[in-house]
Amino acid sequence: MSQLPHADPAATMPSAPLIEVDRLCVDFDGPGGSVRAVDSVSFAIARGEKFALVGESGSGKTVTAQAMLRLLSDARVSGQVRFAGRDLASLSEPELRSVRGRHIAMIFQEPMSALNPLYSVGEQIGETLTLHEGMSRAQARARAIELLDLTGITEPQRRIDSYPHELSGGQRQRAMIAMALACSPELLIADEPTTALDVTIQRQIIDLLDELQRQIGMSVLLISHDLPLVRRFAQRVGVMRQGRLVEIAPTTQLFDDPQDPYTRRLIDSHPRRTIQPIAADAPELLSGRGVGCRFWIKSGWFGRKPFDAVKEVDVTLSQGETLGIVGESGSGKTTLGMTLLRLAAGDPIGEIRFMGERIDTAAQSELRRLRSRMQVVFQDPYNALSPRMTIEQIVGEGVALHQPELASAERREAVVAMLQEVGLDATALSRYPNEFSGGQRQRIAIARAAILRPALMLLDEPTSALDVSVQQQVLELLAELQRKYEMSYLFITHDLAVIRAMSHRMIVMKDGRVVESGPTEQLFESPTADYTQQLLASFRL
Repeated sequence: MSQLPHADPAATMPSAPLIEVDRLCVDFDGPGGSVRAVDSVSFAIARGEKFALVGESGSGKTVTAQAMLRLLSDARVSGQVRFAGRDLASLSEPELRSVRGRHIAMIFQEPMSALNPLYSVGEQIGETLTLHEGMSRAQARARAIELLDLTGITEPQRRIDSYPHELSGGQRQRAMIAMALACSPELLIADEPTTALDVTIQRQIIDLLDELQRQIGMSVLLISHDLPLVRRFAQRVGVMRQGRLVEIAPTTQLFDDPQDPYTRRLIDSHPRRTIQPIAADAPELLSGRGVGCRFWIKSGWFGRKPFDAVKEVDVTLSQGETLGIVGESGSGKTTLGMTLLRLAAGDPIGEIRFMGERIDTAAQSELRRLRSRMQVVFQDPYNALSPRMTIEQIVGEGVALHQPELASAERREAVVAMLQEVGLDATALSRYPNEFSGGQRQRIAIARAAILRPALMLLDEPTSALDVSVQQQVLELLAELQRKYEMSYLFITHDLAVIRAMSHRMIVMKDGRVVESGPTEQLFESPTADYTQQLLASFRL
Protein backbone atom coordinates (compact mmCIF):
# COMPACT_ATOMS: atom_id res chain seq x y z
CA MET A 1 0.00 0.00 0.00
CA SER A 2 1.23 3.48 -0.83
CA GLN A 3 2.49 5.82 1.86
CA LEU A 4 -0.05 7.91 3.72
CA PRO A 5 -0.57 11.36 2.21
CA HIS A 6 1.03 14.29 4.01
CA ALA A 7 -0.72 17.62 4.33
CA ASP A 8 0.13 20.41 1.91
CA PRO A 9 2.33 22.92 3.76
CA ALA A 10 0.71 25.77 1.86
CA ALA A 11 -2.86 24.69 2.55
CA THR A 12 -5.04 27.53 3.81
CA MET A 13 -8.76 28.02 4.31
CA PRO A 14 -10.40 28.79 0.91
CA SER A 15 -12.96 31.58 0.68
CA ALA A 16 -16.11 29.47 0.07
CA PRO A 17 -16.71 27.13 3.02
CA LEU A 18 -18.99 24.10 2.91
CA ILE A 19 -19.80 24.34 6.60
CA GLU A 20 -19.37 27.28 9.02
CA VAL A 21 -19.49 27.04 12.80
CA ASP A 22 -19.99 30.45 14.41
CA ARG A 23 -19.67 31.01 18.18
CA LEU A 24 -21.01 27.57 19.04
CA CYS A 25 -21.75 27.05 22.75
CA VAL A 26 -23.02 23.89 24.45
CA ASP A 27 -24.26 23.78 28.07
CA PHE A 28 -25.27 20.76 30.14
CA ASP A 29 -27.11 20.70 33.45
CA GLY A 30 -25.08 18.92 36.13
CA PRO A 31 -25.48 18.25 39.87
CA GLY A 32 -23.66 21.50 40.66
CA GLY A 33 -25.40 23.61 38.04
CA SER A 34 -24.82 24.40 34.40
CA VAL A 35 -21.59 23.17 32.79
CA ARG A 36 -20.28 24.72 29.57
CA ALA A 37 -18.74 21.94 27.46
CA VAL A 38 -18.15 24.05 24.32
CA ASP A 39 -17.41 27.76 24.61
CA SER A 40 -17.72 30.09 21.60
CA VAL A 41 -16.08 27.78 19.07
CA SER A 42 -15.82 29.10 15.50
CA PHE A 43 -14.27 27.50 12.43
CA ALA A 44 -15.10 26.71 8.81
CA ILE A 45 -14.36 23.80 6.48
CA ALA A 46 -14.07 24.28 2.73
CA ARG A 47 -15.39 21.93 0.07
CA GLY A 48 -12.86 19.16 -0.35
CA GLU A 49 -10.85 20.18 2.72
CA LYS A 50 -9.47 17.84 5.39
CA PHE A 51 -9.76 19.57 8.76
CA ALA A 52 -8.90 18.01 12.13
CA LEU A 53 -9.88 18.78 15.72
CA VAL A 54 -7.45 17.55 18.36
CA GLY A 55 -7.28 17.87 22.13
CA GLU A 56 -7.46 15.88 25.33
CA SER A 57 -10.44 13.77 26.36
CA GLY A 58 -13.19 16.04 27.63
CA SER A 59 -11.92 19.03 25.64
CA GLY A 60 -15.21 19.25 23.70
CA LYS A 61 -14.22 17.79 20.32
CA THR A 62 -16.98 15.19 20.05
CA VAL A 63 -19.60 17.42 21.68
CA THR A 64 -18.82 20.07 19.06
CA ALA A 65 -19.41 17.58 16.23
CA GLN A 66 -22.64 16.28 17.77
CA ALA A 67 -23.92 19.81 18.34
CA MET A 68 -23.24 20.61 14.68
CA LEU A 69 -25.68 17.85 13.67
CA ARG A 70 -28.17 18.62 16.47
CA LEU A 71 -27.65 15.24 18.07
CA LEU A 72 -27.63 16.52 21.66
CA SER A 73 -31.13 16.27 23.10
CA ASP A 74 -30.07 16.97 26.69
CA ALA A 75 -28.03 20.14 26.07
CA ARG A 76 -28.60 23.82 25.38
CA VAL A 77 -26.93 24.80 22.11
CA SER A 78 -26.42 28.34 20.88
CA GLY A 79 -24.55 29.86 17.97
CA GLN A 80 -24.90 29.09 14.26
CA VAL A 81 -24.00 26.15 12.03
CA ARG A 82 -24.44 26.83 8.31
CA PHE A 83 -24.12 23.97 5.83
CA ALA A 84 -24.00 24.92 2.14
CA GLY A 85 -25.54 28.24 3.14
CA ARG A 86 -28.42 26.70 5.15
CA ASP A 87 -28.76 27.28 8.88
CA LEU A 88 -29.14 23.78 10.33
CA ALA A 89 -30.87 25.17 13.43
CA SER A 90 -33.74 26.43 11.25
CA LEU A 91 -34.45 23.03 9.64
CA SER A 92 -37.36 20.85 10.69
CA GLU A 93 -36.59 17.36 11.96
CA PRO A 94 -37.58 15.70 8.61
CA GLU A 95 -35.39 18.20 6.73
CA LEU A 96 -32.52 17.54 9.12
CA ARG A 97 -32.87 13.77 8.69
CA SER A 98 -32.52 14.22 4.93
CA VAL A 99 -29.22 16.05 5.54
CA ARG A 100 -27.84 13.47 7.96
CA GLY A 101 -26.52 10.39 6.24
CA ARG A 102 -27.02 11.69 2.71
CA HIS A 103 -25.11 15.00 2.84
CA ILE A 104 -23.36 14.78 6.22
CA ALA A 105 -22.33 11.42 7.66
CA MET A 106 -20.66 10.62 10.95
CA ILE A 107 -18.41 7.79 12.09
CA PHE A 108 -18.87 7.39 15.83
CA GLN A 109 -16.07 6.61 18.27
CA GLU A 110 -17.66 3.51 19.81
CA PRO A 111 -19.14 1.26 17.11
CA MET A 112 -20.64 -1.29 19.51
CA SER A 113 -22.97 1.38 20.93
CA ALA A 114 -23.68 2.91 17.49
CA LEU A 115 -24.55 -0.35 15.69
CA ASN A 116 -27.91 -2.02 16.30
CA PRO A 117 -27.28 -5.45 17.89
CA LEU A 118 -30.54 -6.85 16.42
CA TYR A 119 -29.59 -6.39 12.77
CA SER A 120 -26.71 -7.69 10.66
CA VAL A 121 -24.15 -5.17 9.47
CA GLY A 122 -25.35 -5.73 5.90
CA GLU A 123 -28.92 -4.82 6.84
CA GLN A 124 -27.74 -1.67 8.58
CA ILE A 125 -25.61 -0.51 5.64
CA GLY A 126 -28.39 -1.46 3.24
CA GLU A 127 -30.94 0.61 5.16
CA THR A 128 -28.92 3.76 4.48
CA LEU A 129 -28.73 2.94 0.76
CA THR A 130 -32.44 2.12 0.35
CA LEU A 131 -33.51 5.17 2.38
CA HIS A 132 -31.27 7.80 0.75
CA GLU A 133 -30.36 6.26 -2.64
CA GLY A 134 -33.58 4.39 -3.47
CA MET A 135 -31.75 1.11 -4.13
CA SER A 136 -33.49 -2.24 -4.15
CA ARG A 137 -32.53 -4.74 -1.45
CA ALA A 138 -30.41 -6.70 -3.92
CA GLN A 139 -28.60 -3.57 -5.11
CA ALA A 140 -28.04 -2.39 -1.53
CA ARG A 141 -26.63 -5.79 -0.53
CA ALA A 142 -24.20 -5.82 -3.48
CA ARG A 143 -23.06 -2.28 -2.67
CA ALA A 144 -22.69 -3.13 1.02
CA ILE A 145 -20.37 -6.02 0.13
CA GLU A 146 -18.26 -3.63 -1.96
CA LEU A 147 -18.05 -1.16 0.92
CA LEU A 148 -17.04 -3.83 3.44
CA ASP A 149 -14.34 -4.99 1.04
CA LEU A 150 -13.11 -1.40 0.56
CA THR A 151 -12.80 -0.88 4.31
CA GLY A 152 -10.61 -3.97 4.72
CA ILE A 153 -13.01 -6.61 6.07
CA THR A 154 -12.00 -10.07 4.89
CA GLU A 155 -14.63 -12.36 3.39
CA PRO A 156 -17.19 -9.56 2.99
CA GLN A 157 -19.68 -11.95 1.35
CA ARG A 158 -19.80 -13.87 4.66
CA ARG A 159 -19.34 -10.97 7.06
CA ILE A 160 -22.26 -9.03 5.59
CA ASP A 161 -24.61 -11.38 7.45
CA SER A 162 -22.71 -11.08 10.75
CA TYR A 163 -24.17 -9.28 13.75
CA PRO A 164 -22.08 -6.65 15.58
CA HIS A 165 -21.24 -8.98 18.48
CA GLU A 166 -19.78 -11.50 16.02
CA LEU A 167 -17.15 -9.03 14.80
CA SER A 168 -13.95 -7.90 16.48
CA GLY A 169 -13.63 -4.30 17.65
CA GLY A 170 -11.70 -3.32 14.54
CA GLN A 171 -14.15 -5.06 12.23
CA ARG A 172 -17.08 -3.24 13.87
CA GLN A 173 -15.28 0.07 13.33
CA ARG A 174 -14.76 -0.74 9.65
CA ALA A 175 -18.45 -1.63 9.29
CA MET A 176 -19.31 1.78 10.76
CA ILE A 177 -17.04 3.46 8.23
CA ALA A 178 -18.67 1.51 5.37
CA MET A 179 -22.10 2.68 6.57
CA ALA A 180 -21.01 6.31 6.76
CA LEU A 181 -19.49 6.25 3.26
CA ALA A 182 -22.47 4.48 1.67
CA CYS A 183 -24.06 7.60 0.18
CA SER A 184 -20.83 9.44 -0.69
CA PRO A 185 -21.59 12.38 1.66
CA GLU A 186 -20.34 15.91 1.03
CA LEU A 187 -19.03 16.11 4.61
CA LEU A 188 -17.78 13.17 6.64
CA ILE A 189 -17.34 13.70 10.39
CA ALA A 190 -14.93 11.00 11.53
CA ASP A 191 -14.80 10.74 15.34
CA GLU A 192 -11.71 8.65 16.14
CA PRO A 193 -12.22 6.47 13.02
CA THR A 194 -9.05 4.41 13.59
CA THR A 195 -9.20 4.06 17.37
CA ALA A 196 -9.83 0.29 17.35
CA LEU A 197 -7.72 -0.51 14.29
CA ASP A 198 -4.23 -1.95 14.01
CA VAL A 199 -1.54 0.02 12.21
CA THR A 200 -1.87 -1.66 8.81
CA ILE A 201 -5.65 -1.13 8.72
CA GLN A 202 -5.19 2.45 9.92
CA ARG A 203 -3.15 3.07 6.80
CA GLN A 204 -5.80 1.45 4.61
CA ILE A 205 -8.61 3.50 6.16
CA ILE A 206 -6.77 6.80 5.92
CA ASP A 207 -5.72 6.01 2.34
CA LEU A 208 -9.36 5.16 1.57
CA LEU A 209 -10.69 8.39 3.09
CA ASP A 210 -8.07 10.37 1.21
CA GLU A 211 -8.91 8.65 -2.08
CA LEU A 212 -12.64 9.22 -1.67
CA GLN A 213 -12.03 12.82 -0.66
CA ARG A 214 -10.13 13.40 -3.89
CA GLN A 215 -12.57 11.49 -6.11
CA ILE A 216 -15.83 13.09 -4.97
CA GLY A 217 -14.58 16.29 -3.37
CA MET A 218 -15.76 15.18 0.06
CA SER A 219 -14.83 17.34 3.03
CA VAL A 220 -13.62 15.58 6.17
CA LEU A 221 -13.75 16.70 9.79
CA LEU A 222 -11.37 14.33 11.59
CA ILE A 223 -11.57 14.15 15.39
CA SER A 224 -8.57 12.29 16.75
CA HIS A 225 -6.02 12.04 19.53
CA ASP A 226 -3.59 10.33 17.12
CA LEU A 227 -1.28 13.23 16.26
CA PRO A 228 0.91 11.35 13.72
CA LEU A 229 -2.26 10.36 11.84
CA VAL A 230 -3.55 13.95 11.94
CA ARG A 231 -0.21 15.24 10.65
CA ARG A 232 -0.34 12.87 7.67
CA PHE A 233 -3.98 13.43 6.79
CA ALA A 234 -5.22 16.91 7.63
CA GLN A 235 -4.62 20.16 5.78
CA ARG A 236 -5.55 22.34 8.78
CA VAL A 237 -5.79 21.57 12.47
CA GLY A 238 -7.77 23.11 15.33
CA VAL A 239 -6.65 22.46 18.91
CA MET A 240 -9.29 22.37 21.65
CA ARG A 241 -8.83 22.67 25.40
CA GLN A 242 -11.56 22.84 28.04
CA GLY A 243 -14.23 23.62 25.45
CA ARG A 244 -12.31 26.39 23.71
CA LEU A 245 -10.48 26.45 20.39
CA VAL A 246 -7.02 27.65 21.40
CA GLU A 247 -5.26 27.47 18.03
CA ILE A 248 -5.99 26.90 14.32
CA ALA A 249 -3.27 26.69 11.68
CA PRO A 250 -2.20 24.81 8.55
CA THR A 251 -0.92 21.40 9.63
CA THR A 252 2.77 21.81 8.91
CA GLN A 253 2.85 25.25 10.52
CA LEU A 254 1.08 24.00 13.64
CA PHE A 255 3.39 21.01 14.13
CA ASP A 256 6.60 22.90 13.29
CA ASP A 257 5.82 26.14 15.12
CA PRO A 258 2.92 25.82 17.59
CA GLN A 259 1.92 29.13 19.15
CA ASP A 260 0.00 27.93 22.20
CA PRO A 261 1.86 26.19 25.08
CA TYR A 262 -0.89 23.56 25.27
CA THR A 263 -0.36 22.67 21.61
CA ARG A 264 3.36 22.26 22.26
CA ARG A 265 2.64 19.96 25.20
CA LEU A 266 0.38 17.77 23.06
CA ILE A 267 2.95 17.49 20.28
CA ASP A 268 5.72 16.59 22.72
CA SER A 269 3.65 13.80 24.35
CA HIS A 270 4.53 10.24 23.33
CA PRO A 271 4.84 6.87 25.13
CA ARG A 272 8.08 6.60 27.11
CA ARG A 273 9.51 3.36 28.43
CA THR A 274 9.22 3.34 32.23
CA ILE A 275 9.00 -0.37 33.07
CA GLN A 276 11.61 -2.09 35.21
CA PRO A 277 13.54 -5.27 34.28
CA ILE A 278 12.04 -8.55 35.47
CA ALA A 279 13.67 -10.02 38.57
CA ALA A 280 15.95 -12.92 37.69
CA ASP A 281 14.22 -15.16 40.23
CA ALA A 282 10.66 -14.05 39.37
CA PRO A 283 8.31 -17.04 39.69
CA GLU A 284 6.11 -18.14 36.81
CA LEU A 285 2.57 -16.77 37.23
CA LEU A 286 0.79 -18.01 34.10
CA SER A 287 1.58 -20.65 31.50
CA GLY A 288 -0.20 -22.16 28.53
CA ARG A 289 0.75 -25.20 26.47
CA GLY A 290 -0.93 -25.85 23.14
CA VAL A 291 -3.63 -23.31 23.99
CA GLY A 292 -6.55 -22.97 21.63
CA CYS A 293 -10.15 -21.79 21.62
CA ARG A 294 -12.82 -23.64 19.64
CA PHE A 295 -16.19 -22.24 18.62
CA TRP A 296 -19.00 -24.21 17.02
CA ILE A 297 -20.71 -22.58 14.07
CA LYS A 298 -23.88 -23.56 12.28
CA SER A 299 -23.51 -25.89 9.28
CA GLY A 300 -26.63 -26.80 7.34
CA TRP A 301 -30.02 -27.12 9.00
CA PHE A 302 -29.03 -29.06 12.10
CA GLY A 303 -25.28 -29.54 11.95
CA ARG A 304 -22.37 -27.70 13.55
CA LYS A 305 -18.71 -27.52 12.63
CA PRO A 306 -15.70 -26.42 14.69
CA PHE A 307 -13.85 -23.15 14.17
CA ASP A 308 -10.57 -22.66 16.02
CA ALA A 309 -10.08 -18.94 16.66
CA VAL A 310 -6.78 -19.63 18.48
CA LYS A 311 -4.50 -22.53 17.59
CA GLU A 312 -1.63 -24.23 19.45
CA VAL A 313 -0.22 -21.25 21.35
CA ASP A 314 2.51 -21.70 23.96
CA VAL A 315 2.88 -18.80 26.40
CA THR A 316 4.48 -18.04 29.75
CA LEU A 317 4.26 -14.99 32.00
CA SER A 318 6.39 -14.30 35.06
CA GLN A 319 5.47 -12.26 38.11
CA GLY A 320 6.02 -8.56 37.38
CA GLU A 321 6.31 -9.12 33.62
CA THR A 322 4.35 -7.57 30.75
CA LEU A 323 3.69 -9.69 27.68
CA GLY A 324 2.53 -7.69 24.67
CA ILE A 325 0.15 -9.35 22.22
CA VAL A 326 -0.07 -7.67 18.81
CA GLY A 327 -1.60 -8.45 15.44
CA GLU A 328 -4.34 -7.26 13.11
CA SER A 329 -8.00 -7.12 14.08
CA GLY A 330 -9.44 -10.64 14.07
CA SER A 331 -6.02 -12.25 14.55
CA GLY A 332 -7.10 -13.83 17.84
CA LYS A 333 -5.38 -11.46 20.31
CA THR A 334 -8.37 -10.85 22.55
CA THR A 335 -9.60 -14.44 22.25
CA LEU A 336 -6.20 -15.71 23.39
CA GLY A 337 -6.19 -13.38 26.39
CA MET A 338 -9.73 -14.29 27.39
CA THR A 339 -8.98 -18.00 26.95
CA LEU A 340 -5.96 -17.78 29.24
CA LEU A 341 -8.24 -16.31 31.94
CA ARG A 342 -11.03 -18.81 31.19
CA LEU A 343 -13.37 -16.04 30.12
CA ALA A 344 -13.75 -16.89 26.42
CA ALA A 345 -17.13 -18.09 25.15
CA GLY A 346 -15.52 -20.94 23.20
CA ASP A 347 -14.13 -24.24 24.45
CA PRO A 348 -10.56 -24.03 25.81
CA ILE A 349 -7.95 -26.38 24.36
CA GLY A 350 -4.60 -27.24 25.88
CA GLU A 351 -3.23 -26.79 29.37
CA ILE A 352 -3.43 -23.48 31.29
CA ARG A 353 -1.92 -22.90 34.73
CA PHE A 354 -2.35 -19.82 36.93
CA MET A 355 -0.45 -19.40 40.20
CA GLY A 356 0.46 -23.08 40.03
CA GLU A 357 -3.10 -24.32 39.62
CA ARG A 358 -4.45 -25.88 36.46
CA ILE A 359 -7.48 -23.83 35.38
CA ASP A 360 -8.36 -25.13 31.88
CA THR A 361 -10.27 -28.03 33.47
CA ALA A 362 -11.34 -26.21 36.65
CA ALA A 363 -15.03 -25.87 37.49
CA GLN A 364 -16.55 -22.39 37.71
CA SER A 365 -16.79 -22.72 41.50
CA GLU A 366 -13.01 -23.24 41.64
CA LEU A 367 -12.35 -20.33 39.27
CA ARG A 368 -14.48 -17.96 41.36
CA ARG A 369 -11.92 -18.19 44.14
CA LEU A 370 -9.19 -16.90 41.78
CA ARG A 371 -11.15 -14.13 40.08
CA SER A 372 -9.95 -11.37 42.42
CA ARG A 373 -6.38 -12.28 41.41
CA MET A 374 -7.07 -11.82 37.68
CA GLN A 375 -8.81 -8.74 36.32
CA VAL A 376 -9.68 -7.38 32.88
CA VAL A 377 -9.80 -3.91 31.34
CA PHE A 378 -12.02 -4.27 28.29
CA GLN A 379 -11.56 -2.56 24.93
CA ASP A 380 -14.93 -0.77 24.88
CA PRO A 381 -15.51 1.05 28.20
CA TYR A 382 -18.94 2.32 27.18
CA ASN A 383 -20.38 -1.19 27.16
CA ALA A 384 -18.20 -2.48 30.01
CA LEU A 385 -19.57 0.07 32.52
CA SER A 386 -23.16 -0.24 33.67
CA PRO A 387 -25.12 2.91 32.75
CA ARG A 388 -27.33 2.43 35.84
CA MET A 389 -24.52 2.49 38.38
CA THR A 390 -22.63 5.49 39.73
CA ILE A 391 -18.86 5.62 39.42
CA GLU A 392 -18.55 4.92 43.14
CA GLN A 393 -20.62 1.75 42.72
CA ILE A 394 -18.73 0.65 39.58
CA VAL A 395 -15.22 1.09 40.97
CA GLY A 396 -16.18 -0.23 44.40
CA GLU A 397 -18.13 -3.25 43.16
CA GLY A 398 -15.15 -5.60 43.26
CA VAL A 399 -14.11 -4.37 46.69
CA ALA A 400 -17.61 -5.00 48.06
CA LEU A 401 -17.57 -8.51 46.60
CA HIS A 402 -14.06 -9.62 47.50
CA GLN A 403 -13.44 -7.54 50.65
CA PRO A 404 -16.81 -7.57 52.45
CA GLU A 405 -15.15 -6.86 55.78
CA LEU A 406 -14.55 -3.22 54.77
CA ALA A 407 -17.02 -0.62 56.07
CA SER A 408 -18.72 1.64 53.52
CA ALA A 409 -16.56 4.61 54.55
CA GLU A 410 -13.38 2.56 54.06
CA ARG A 411 -14.62 1.35 50.68
CA ARG A 412 -15.38 4.90 49.58
CA GLU A 413 -11.92 6.01 50.71
CA ALA A 414 -10.34 3.25 48.61
CA VAL A 415 -12.44 4.23 45.58
CA VAL A 416 -11.47 7.92 45.88
CA ALA A 417 -7.78 7.03 46.17
CA MET A 418 -7.97 4.82 43.08
CA LEU A 419 -9.80 7.46 41.06
CA GLN A 420 -7.10 9.99 41.95
CA GLU A 421 -4.44 7.56 40.73
CA VAL A 422 -6.08 7.42 37.29
CA GLY A 423 -6.53 11.20 37.03
CA LEU A 424 -10.07 11.70 38.36
CA ASP A 425 -11.31 13.01 41.70
CA ALA A 426 -14.07 12.63 44.28
CA THR A 427 -16.52 14.71 42.24
CA ALA A 428 -16.90 11.68 39.95
CA LEU A 429 -18.37 9.46 42.68
CA SER A 430 -22.05 10.33 42.18
CA ARG A 431 -21.90 10.67 38.40
CA TYR A 432 -22.75 8.07 35.72
CA PRO A 433 -20.64 6.75 32.78
CA ASN A 434 -22.59 8.71 30.14
CA GLU A 435 -21.42 11.95 31.78
CA PHE A 436 -17.78 11.25 30.89
CA SER A 437 -15.77 11.31 27.67
CA GLY A 438 -14.48 8.09 26.10
CA GLY A 439 -11.04 8.54 27.60
CA GLN A 440 -12.42 9.29 31.05
CA ARG A 441 -14.56 6.14 30.89
CA GLN A 442 -11.47 4.10 30.07
CA ARG A 443 -9.72 5.48 33.14
CA ILE A 444 -12.72 4.47 35.25
CA ALA A 445 -12.51 0.95 33.80
CA ILE A 446 -8.81 0.77 34.73
CA ALA A 447 -9.61 1.97 38.25
CA ARG A 448 -12.24 -0.74 38.63
CA ALA A 449 -9.71 -3.46 37.75
CA ALA A 450 -6.68 -2.05 39.56
CA ILE A 451 -8.41 -1.35 42.89
CA LEU A 452 -8.21 -5.07 43.82
CA ARG A 453 -4.42 -5.13 43.23
CA PRO A 454 -4.64 -8.36 41.20
CA ALA A 455 -1.64 -10.55 40.39
CA LEU A 456 -2.61 -10.53 36.69
CA MET A 457 -4.37 -7.92 34.57
CA LEU A 458 -5.52 -8.48 31.01
CA LEU A 459 -5.38 -5.08 29.33
CA ASP A 460 -7.36 -5.15 26.09
CA GLU A 461 -6.57 -1.89 24.25
CA PRO A 462 -6.50 0.05 27.57
CA THR A 463 -5.22 3.28 25.99
CA SER A 464 -7.00 3.17 22.63
CA ALA A 465 -9.52 5.83 23.71
CA LEU A 466 -7.00 8.09 25.41
CA ASP A 467 -5.30 11.17 24.04
CA VAL A 468 -1.51 11.19 23.99
CA SER A 469 -0.89 13.13 27.20
CA VAL A 470 -3.38 11.11 29.27
CA GLN A 471 -2.10 7.93 27.61
CA GLN A 472 1.35 8.52 29.07
CA GLN A 473 -0.16 9.17 32.50
CA VAL A 474 -2.00 5.84 32.36
CA LEU A 475 1.09 3.98 31.15
CA GLU A 476 3.10 5.48 34.00
CA LEU A 477 0.33 4.46 36.41
CA LEU A 478 0.38 0.88 35.12
CA ALA A 479 4.17 0.80 35.36
CA GLU A 480 4.03 2.12 38.93
CA LEU A 481 1.40 -0.44 39.94
CA GLN A 482 3.58 -3.16 38.44
CA ARG A 483 6.64 -1.99 40.37
CA LYS A 484 4.74 -1.54 43.62
CA TYR A 485 2.64 -4.71 43.60
CA GLU A 486 4.62 -6.93 41.16
CA MET A 487 1.56 -7.20 38.91
CA SER A 488 1.82 -9.04 35.61
CA TYR A 489 0.13 -7.78 32.45
CA LEU A 490 -1.16 -9.38 29.29
CA PHE A 491 -1.17 -6.22 27.16
CA ILE A 492 -3.24 -6.40 23.97
CA THR A 493 -3.02 -3.42 21.63
CA HIS A 494 -2.66 -2.34 18.03
CA ASP A 495 -0.50 0.62 19.16
CA LEU A 496 3.06 -0.55 18.64
CA ALA A 497 4.49 2.56 20.32
CA VAL A 498 2.64 1.57 23.50
CA ILE A 499 3.80 -2.05 23.25
CA ARG A 500 7.40 -0.93 22.84
CA ALA A 501 7.11 1.30 25.90
CA MET A 502 5.30 -1.20 28.13
CA SER A 503 6.19 -4.82 27.32
CA HIS A 504 9.19 -6.94 28.27
CA ARG A 505 8.35 -9.58 25.68
CA MET A 506 5.83 -9.68 22.83
CA ILE A 507 4.11 -12.19 20.60
CA VAL A 508 2.81 -11.43 17.11
CA MET A 509 -0.41 -13.16 16.03
CA LYS A 510 -1.98 -13.79 12.66
CA ASP A 511 -5.01 -15.98 11.87
CA GLY A 512 -5.10 -17.38 15.39
CA ARG A 513 -1.46 -18.46 15.48
CA VAL A 514 1.74 -16.97 16.88
CA VAL A 515 4.05 -16.12 13.97
CA GLU A 516 6.89 -14.68 16.06
CA SER A 517 7.76 -14.05 19.70
CA GLY A 518 10.67 -12.78 21.74
CA PRO A 519 12.03 -9.84 23.75
CA THR A 520 10.33 -6.64 22.65
CA GLU A 521 13.43 -4.69 21.62
CA GLN A 522 14.79 -7.69 19.72
CA LEU A 523 11.62 -8.00 17.65
CA PHE A 524 11.52 -4.26 16.93
CA GLU A 525 15.16 -4.15 15.86
CA SER A 526 15.42 -7.44 13.93
CA PRO A 527 12.09 -9.13 13.16
CA THR A 528 12.37 -12.34 11.18
CA ALA A 529 8.77 -13.06 10.10
CA ASP A 530 7.48 -11.25 7.01
CA TYR A 531 4.26 -10.35 8.80
CA THR A 532 6.12 -8.76 11.72
CA GLN A 533 8.21 -6.76 9.27
CA GLN A 534 5.01 -5.54 7.59
CA LEU A 535 3.51 -4.42 10.91
CA LEU A 536 6.65 -2.57 11.95
CA ALA A 537 6.96 -0.91 8.54
CA SER A 538 3.46 0.57 9.04
CA PHE A 539 4.39 1.69 12.55
CA ARG A 540 7.54 3.51 11.43
CA LEU A 541 5.86 5.61 8.74
